[in-house]
Amino acid sequence: MIITPLTDEIVRGAAELERTSRGVRPHRLPTWVRTRFPDPQLLGAESRPAGVRLVFATKATTIELDLHTTYVSYTGVSRPRGYVDLVVNGDRVASGQVGGGDRIEIDPETGATRLHAGVPCTTRFSDLGTDEKHVELWLPHNETVDLRALRTDEPVTPLTSARRIWLHHGSSISHGSNATTPTRTWPAVASRLGDVELHSLGFGGSALVDPFVARVMRDSPADLISVKLGINVVNFDVMRLRAFVPAVHGFLDTIRDGHPETPLVLMSPIFCGAYEDTPGPGRMDLDGRGGVRFSATGPHGPAPQLTLRVVREALESLAGRREEDPNLHHLDGTRLYGEQDAAEHPLPDALHPDTAAHELIGERFARYAFAPGGPFATR
Repeated sequence: MIITPLTDEIVRGAAELERTSRGVRPHRLPTWVRTRFPDPQLLGAESRPAGVRLVFATKATTIELDLHTTYVSYTGVSRPRGYVDLVVNGDRVASGQVGGGDRIEIDPETGATRLHAGVPCTTRFSDLGTDEKHVELWLPHNETVDLRALRTDEPVTPLTSARRIWLHHGSSISHGSNATTPTRTWPAVASRLGDVELHSLGFGGSALVDPFVARVMRDSPADLISVKLGINVVNFDVMRLRAFVPAVHGFLDTIRDGHPETPLVLMSPIFCGAYEDTPGPGRMDLDGRGGVRFSATGPHGPAPQLTLRVVREALESLAGRREEDPNLHHLDGTRLYGEQDAAEHPLPDALHPDTAAHELIGERFARYAFAPGGPFATR
């Protein structure tokens, strides 16, 4: 078997690669952000490589990927493990579940953590045929990954791409929470339908209009940009309307400093019954069946608090007041997943879509954005 070095030529969708004692760890935020603001929630989210994949051409019939993962579990809660998806010539042909790995167990009642050390694993795909093929190995979107080795029975060649780069920022829903495999998150679904290169800045629990994320987006290559804001601002109860609107203006202004004319879609939250009219902060409760459910606990304090309805109205008004920007587009998130959809595809934990709903959202976004006349249509 041939071992291929894991470099920037092979790994796509990461801001940088960190050399660790275990191998190569893809990061979706650069070192300066992680150093300046080492928030555990953000660091955990950015190191889970949603949208990151290994891309190469090869005639190999067998591909093996050694990796060591780190994942989070909650005491008394059953959580699914991550997968590596194999995409050949644009089609997902197989998924391999990861095993082993280090487990960080969190007690949801006390917040206490315990580390259970694990071992590396190997994901193997075989009987792939001897023809030359374009291969993508999509890494688990829900576990931190240290890449140890890529092995094949034929040489691999790094590939360049002429496809447009779509840079997207959002919350755990954009990160892919509750989607079973990495190519079935809604941004991955939409990127495939739109034939674009996804660069995902979807961070679970961390879409909080942070200025440093706007700076990263400003400085990142992008032909298409989208920003989905609201749910984390509400369920963390971090802002009131007076602070939220100027913060979003500043976020967009920073992106525009680096991408003054790039098509940019400002998206409001999808429907979530728990937070439509009840403000945060949110709470995670055990459901008694080995799972969790999320709920809103507001209102608190005398000042009016944000709800999803208030956020949607604010973002629509904000976009309308930026008339000087003809390439800014507003998308109401309930067009992707609305109250009627919740009846057919209920949010299993009352917050995050399941795989079927992720695919629905991705398909609807693709129809909106990439169709003729859409904001991301080929001009």
